[in-house]
Amino acid sequence: MTAEEAPATLDHARDLDRADPLRNFAARFALPRDASGAPLVYLCGHSLGAMPLAARAAVEQELEDWGSLGALGHESARRPWLRYHEQLRPGLEYLTGARSGEIVAMSSLTVNLHLMLASFYRPVARRTKILIESGAFPSDRHAVASQIAWHGLDPQRELIELAPAAGEDLIRQADIESTLARHGDQIATILWPGVQYRTGQLFELAPIAHAARGAGCTVGFDLAHAIGNVPLALHDSGADFAVWCSYKYLNAGPGAVGGCFIHERHGAGEGLPRLTGWWGHDPATRFDMDPQFRAAPGADGWQVSNPPVLSSAPLIASLEIFREAGMARLREKSVALTAFLERLVRPLARIVTPSAQEQRGCQLSIRIPAGPTAPSAARTRRILQALEAHGVVCDFRAPDLLRIAPAPLYNGFEDVFRFAEQLREALETVR
Repeated sequence: MTAEEAPATLDHARDLDRADPLRNFAARFALPRDASGAPLVYLCGHSLGAMPLAARAAVEQELEDWGSLGALGHESARRPWLRYHEQLRPGLEYLTGARSGEIVAMSSLTVNLHLMLASFYRPVARRTKILIESGAFPSDRHAVASQIAWHGLDPQRELIELAPAAGEDLIRQADIESTLARHGDQIATILWPGVQYRTGQLFELAPIAHAARGAGCTVGFDLAHAIGNVPLALHDSGADFAVWCSYKYLNAGPGAVGGCFIHERHGAGEGLPRLTGWWGHDPATRFDMDPQFRAAPGADGWQVSNPPVLSSAPLIASLEIFREAGMARLREKSVALTAFLERLVRPLARIVTPSAQEQRGCQLSIRIPAGPTAPSAARTRRILQALEAHGVVCDFRAPDLLRIAPAPLYNGFEDVFRFAEQLREALETVR
């Protein structure tokens, strides 16, 4: 009997957990508990990842060095603050498939997106438009619309939002490429998600980048829901830039430092304008205090401010766990966890996320139908409340989507089984 044929029972879920080679990593995270101290079923890593236990010591180390060294900590802390962002580079290169010099940890996702668009969105003549997906994360849409307006253009005319075909939930990969083929001579930049935040749809980045660059467009990716969730190969994809946050699957804590990728072909920055700051200056002459800006090589040259040490320390702790677990093993477990979740949920509600494993990460988005006495939006909110009352944490996106994301570093098959049982009960009782 295969794993797919075995009865989807609690005992079977526990057997799968016992056979999981990554099962011990959960003990290295502080998983949320209820008021009585009982552990919650935490399936919300797509919103805020669980805290690595080592994060506390990492932050406390910086606080101790600050207290004992003051300004001397910039050079004499155990992890010197002047070069703090360099501590993050190897782990981020590993997770993104970037080459040396293409990655910098800095700022936050939307700030980084603005900095990247300032360089890579250069409207000229007919080529003035930006292509994004319909239903993009609001912060992305706000950023691109404001960048268009910053150039004195009208976002209503210049922003192309590609929607799924009528009656469908997902955007076909071929539709992206055909849009670029039809309108590419008018599109300056495409900004596309690695994983769409509402539907959980995973996109193939290399074909999008190839089509965009073939049409003469610059191309960037928002990897907020992809990094730490699925394997990435940013350098090989050919993207011009990418941005991400680190508080979701990277488990670096609320408001943690974000990151950028700039392809090495842009490393010298020749011909590209940028919004500059002191920390992007060549470190060899930064402290000469010369008023003339000389960019640091590679992605470091896009830094504006010095690294936020206290919001970067937890990421160091998390990246060490990723390297130890291995992204290939994490992806293998993630595929199995999400398949088990799909098997349990499919009889209960409609799953919006693609069924093919190569078209999704660990998130499944579930559409809740209307009940006899409640429209779908109200019923979805009430079901979420019922789940929370029974110790299950996931989240809701209006009007009627539940998002569930079993993270392979700290979730197991029993978590998935318990979620499905509570969802079944909520669907039966919330009418």
